[in-house]
Amino acid sequence: MFYRENGQFKTTYRADQQIFPIRQDRVFMAVLLLIAFLVVPFLASDYFLKAILIPFLILSLAAVGLNILVGYCGQISLGSGAFMAVGAYAAWNIAVRLPFVPLVFQILIGGFFATLIGVLFGIPSLRIRGLYLAVATLAAQFFVDWAFLRIPFFTNNSSSGSVSIPALSAFGLSLQTASAKYLFVLSFVVVFALVAKNLVRGAIGREWMAIRDMDVAAAVIGIRPMHAKLTAFAVSSFIVGVAGALWGFLHLGSWEPLAFDLNRSFQLLFMVIIGGLGSIVGSFYGAAFIVLIPVFLNRIPAWFGLSIAVDIATHIEQMIFGALIVFFLIAEPHGLARLWTIGKEKLRIWPFPH
Repeated sequence: MFYRENGQFKTTYRADQQIFPIRQDRVFMAVLLLIAFLVVPFLASDYFLKAILIPFLILSLAAVGLNILVGYCGQISLGSGAFMAVGAYAAWNIAVRLPFVPLVFQILIGGFFATLIGVLFGIPSLRIRGLYLAVATLAAQFFVDWAFLRIPFFTNNSSSGSVSIPALSAFGLSLQTASAKYLFVLSFVVVFALVAKNLVRGAIGREWMAIRDMDVAAAVIGIRPMHAKLTAFAVSSFIVGVAGALWGFLHLGSWEPLAFDLNRSFQLLFMVIIGGLGSIVGSFYGAAFIVLIPVFLNRIPAWFGLSIAVDIATHIEQMIFGALIVFFLIAEPHGLARLWTIGKEKLRIWPFPH
């Protein structure tokens, strides 16, 4: 009854094309952002910020980048972990070799180098598709893992490939506290999510979706497949590279190539599939599922006063987590974003029958 657009008339094309055309959605998003920026940093504990919110936000950003490639353009990729690694190591090299460069630019430069690698390994998408493309992007994962372990220049002659970041500061403010790191990451996520949403709503986004649905027909109506596919790889790799830099700088602090191994690529792919292909908000739902469900499963034995060995608890957690993934994919193949859309549609006509 309260979620209706009755009387909300649109008098211009600009108003009709808003990201949130219904006033209630705009109010909800404004309240959510106010709570995220002004309430959460002061009320949440350091553990909650460091262990849950910061990883959730960074992985959501990475999932948004991967969703642009997989969900909107239809190009399967298993190399997102590699692009995160390139962003992290490139930003770290800038921080160590050019310490006068501001932190924001270090992270953006990391995204730029991830874009170069992403476009390079996206070139095979002009000739191959499907599982063959997945194998081609998988090669990026193995190559990047090898490069950061075997080429000393990338790690400043570290034999193990592990690196540590210096003290962080941005705009003259220290980023040593959990709340400061959270606000910094949240600002990046909000800006890039807004940019991604506007991209997929514009002409370039329609090109990506046309290539995804039927690339031959898209070429017939004048869309250039090479341009559309490579721009999707470029934008996706840039966002994923920025997420990788944030993951290394604001979450890990020190890391080695195994932090961005093949498991990370699969984790991001699961987020996109569970959250919903071709949905920006679905990327956040998928990240929340991947991050929060393991935490919830770890807490269950303590709630019931059970004492379980760590290795057995880990195996049980993985079994339950895998079963939940399969269940959600069977119950709603279009992801959690589709469930949210159905819920909103029912709410708009409640309490009347569907």
